Amino acid sequence: MKTLGLVMIVKNEERCLAKCLERVKGLVDQMYITDTGSTDRTKEIAASFGAVVSDYVWNQDFSAARNFALAQSDCDWNLVLDADEYLIEGKRKDIDPFMENMEQIGAIQRKDFYNEGTVDGKDQVAYMYTWAGRLLPRGVRFSGKIHEQENSDFPAKALPLLFEHDGYQQGGKEERNLSILLEELKEKPGDPYILFQTARTLRGMGRHEEACKYFADFCGKVPLKGAAYRATGLIQYLYSLIEIQDYDTALTIVENEEERLGEYADFHFTCGILFMKAILADTRKYIDYLPFIEKAYLRCLEIGEVPLHQGIHGCGSFKAAHNLGTWYEVSGDIPRALEYYQKAADEGYLPAVSRIRALRNQG
Repeated sequence: MKTLGLVMIVKNEERCLAKCLERVKGLVDQMYITDTGSTDRTKEIAASFGAVVSDYVWNQDFSAARNFALAQSDCDWNLVLDADEYLIEGKRKDIDPFMENMEQIGAIQRKDFYNEGTVDGKDQVAYMYTWAGRLLPRGVRFSGKIHEQENSDFPAKALPLLFEHDGYQQGGKEERNLSILLEELKEKPGDPYILFQTARTLRGMGRHEEACKYFADFCGKVPLKGAAYRATGLIQYLYSLIEIQDYDTALTIVENEEERLGEYADFHFTCGILFMKAILADTRKYIDYLPFIEKAYLRCLEIGEVPLHQGIHGCGSFKAAHNLGTWYEVSGDIPRALEYYQKAADEGYLPAVSRIRALRNQG
């Protein structure tokens, strides 16, 4: 039977490290944790789980640190995690057969949580699904200073391992990430993946005009096939274009990408928002898009939730139902609005619950 090591790089992770290690300890044979300069109890926590702890001087290069950490392991396979990732589904027996073939990469599924604002005084937490190549056969390393990727021609296959990730709810790392990305772009100015990550980082910081410049460059360089992040990049580009009210560019992208992205609920969800915002901004110019708002959200519900598309959870279900409810409400069809609000409320979506209460109070 093949051996499996947990390999991590950490710094000041006492908030979450014990939770991460407790969840994953039954999956691995050994733990290898490399510390890059903690000043809290991180190393103490790692040692309490029997981990082999090493030190690395941080040099603004995630791949270099991860590759150093991987070199500490003598296991056949290595599971690479961050401290804010917690196993919620999957056992060792589920991946043992996979590890018999040493010429493949295992992709874990992750639920990335983020804060979506407050409704009626309650925090609204949302999440999106992502897939990441994290189960590596011995000898495989990473490349890229940030948002590093496995440097291997081995095919990636999905594993029955699901993790929760709460790092995006903590914040505070955007400026550091952007600095590293911009340095990497100087070395690889036309790399579509780095352009994508730079654009999405700027978008996350609310710097949408700057983000759009990088997204536009990304669109011109990303291949039509073979880049799993292409769809996500285009959809996020649309959101930033909506923010800066560049509806013409956004509508051109929609027209050009409708066939390629037609099976993505997130694409149609974004289209529904785009059509509505454009019409509100200039009704005379964009009025022909009015019938497409309802069609966009109905298409979302038809597609449903497809985690492999790495989209925002709810775009194929309760978020689309809520937006349909809004559409019917402003159209004056209150019974139908209540019908779709109820569909969203049944899945615990607080904005829909709030609208149902408001409409019933009006009645």
